Amino acid sequence: MKRGGSEAAKRQAGESAATVVEDGAVVGLGTGSTTAHAIRALGEAVESGLDVQGIPTSYQSRELAREVGVPLTTLDDASPDVAIDGADQAANGDLVKGGGAAHAREKLVADAADRLVIVVDDSKLADALSVPVPVEVLPDARTPVAARISELGGEPDLRAAERKDGPVVTDNGNLVLDCDFGTIDDPVGLATTLSAIPGVVEHGLFVGMADELHVGSADDVTVQRFD
Repeated sequence: MKRGGSEAAKRQAGESAATVVEDGAVVGLGTGSTTAHAIRALGEAVESGLDVQGIPTSYQSRELAREVGVPLTTLDDASPDVAIDGADQAANGDLVKGGGAAHAREKLVADAADRLVIVVDDSKLADALSVPVPVEVLPDARTPVAARISELGGEPDLRAAERKDGPVVTDNGNLVLDCDFGTIDDPVGLATTLSAIPGVVEHGLFVGMADELHVGSADDVTVQRFD
């Protein structure tokens, strides 16, 4: 898998996805650097008269939406017509997400949306999913869940915070185990197994959920659509 996608490629993908949003739509606002470009583009469209409401998936996306002027709502009050989100890796329409530790709410919003549009730069494409899968766990469940992941052949690693001592804590107050399974030959089976482990709040395998994939390069965007 190629790595280190450029900011230009991320911007191409994010701005492309923003163009699918129609007037009057409710939009799920994902988390991450590529999705941030889509949120900024939506803010510019709102300033030009587009009528939309956003449902943020994290503190980060909520604050950015407020900054650029995208009106906000909640899942209690509206159902998203479309959700725009990023991915850590994409293979044949399946995804690994959760680099921003927001995958539990991202999956909730994505599942509620009529249409899920994924934005990535071309470094995130792969023939098969192979990056570590983020697994959000209840704090008390960290040790037993890690043991179960190990039994499944994975290597769980508690995600550490970057600018403070201790682990990453999600917006939900939970911990994240980054679980390396190597090449994932059966994403459906692994997703089902992880969901059934007591103490797992949500995992970062998004299998068969994407409707569109907007792939940015430095000067172009390729759109893949899935039935």
